[in-house]
Amino acid sequence: MNDLKEYVPIIGQDRVDELFLLAKKLEGKSVQNINSTAVGGGVAEILTRMMPHLKQLGIAARWDVMKGNERFFVITKNIHNALHGVPIDIPKGDLEYFLEVNRTNAAEMDLRSDVVFVHDPQPIALIEKRREIGNHWAWRGHVDFSSPYPPVWDFLTEYIRQYDAAVFSAPSFSRELNIPQVLISPSIDPLAEKNKDLPDEKIREVFDWFGIDRSRPVVTQVSRFDYLKDPVGVIRAYKMAKRYVDMQLVLAGGGATDDPEGPKIMEDVRREAENDKDIFVLFLSPASDIEINALQRGSTIILQKSLKEGFGLTVSEALWKGKPVIASSVGGIPLQIAHKYSGILTQTIEGTAHWIKQLINEPAFARRLGENGHEHIKSNFLITRHIKDYLLLFLSLFSAGDIVHL
Repeated sequence: MNDLKEYVPIIGQDRVDELFLLAKKLEGKSVQNINSTAVGGGVAEILTRMMPHLKQLGIAARWDVMKGNERFFVITKNIHNALHGVPIDIPKGDLEYFLEVNRTNAAEMDLRSDVVFVHDPQPIALIEKRREIGNHWAWRGHVDFSSPYPPVWDFLTEYIRQYDAAVFSAPSFSRELNIPQVLISPSIDPLAEKNKDLPDEKIREVFDWFGIDRSRPVVTQVSRFDYLKDPVGVIRAYKMAKRYVDMQLVLAGGGATDDPEGPKIMEDVRREAENDKDIFVLFLSPASDIEINALQRGSTIILQKSLKEGFGLTVSEALWKGKPVIASSVGGIPLQIAHKYSGILTQTIEGTAHWIKQLINEPAFARRLGENGHEHIKSNFLITRHIKDYLLLFLSLFSAGDIVHL
């Protein structure tokens, strides 16, 4: 794991010193993060990188993963989809089972940390344990809450209102609540295996391994195989664009231990690909960060054609590498991309196809988009800014709403 001083050449000494100053004010306090999976997806990835840094800052930080069986994760996937606006009526028995699993976890976990920071809906009902403990609790929702299915949102709200604060990733996700709401965008780690500089020979090695021809344009989407990432729509956009420009398509990603829909999505993707030799469907393990890094760096264009999105860290990853990105104007993506300046925002398959064709035909414009995007990510979406926001959040919980003075 990188030492915080290694970020000084990227962000400057003053910003690193500021992190230690804030952390000093939390001396002696313990912080516990809880989510539902240790691998797969942006939450686990961020926590994996952030926990060692919090400890370097002297914070007594820990990370626990709740336990659940297949039935539980099918229920939580339905909750996830409902939060994205899908009208899924979850049976009362399933909601009761959801609460039962939360209560079983609460009985088995040590929740006596000074701050308990709960991520996403799966462990949301752990807050019931607070009555016995009396410590500080914050809840963070990482998905798009802009238009949730009301019955499911109302169910979750009963528990969110018991927290000291709710954290969202974009302004449009905020909801009417009786507790303070905090905006904290996610981040990438520029020194992580997935984002660090790579020599061209390593990029070439990865492309050769997968049989991808770097002498021809390569359009890539890196994301979990989830229907909300619309991999089938990506293939359809590729087919439209390929009528006009020569290109290859790479769909690279994996799954998460708490997502039961992955195999069905993969089946749909393979059917849509129709054995096209220029489509590469790569199901990668969680340990494939170097491969993902190389695929992004060696690609001509990066896509993120999400139907819904909590934030879309793959956009930040690609922009950090100076790549032109075409992405859906959903969730937190417009925070990362200013249309035609630091990337391209689209709404449809047809629009995505149009811009694929344009950027392949206008490499100078594509290069400027990537350069502007890199600077935007450097200024706003690196892990050091994220750590600062979390430290300020934790301090605010102890200040009972007072302003924290540095």
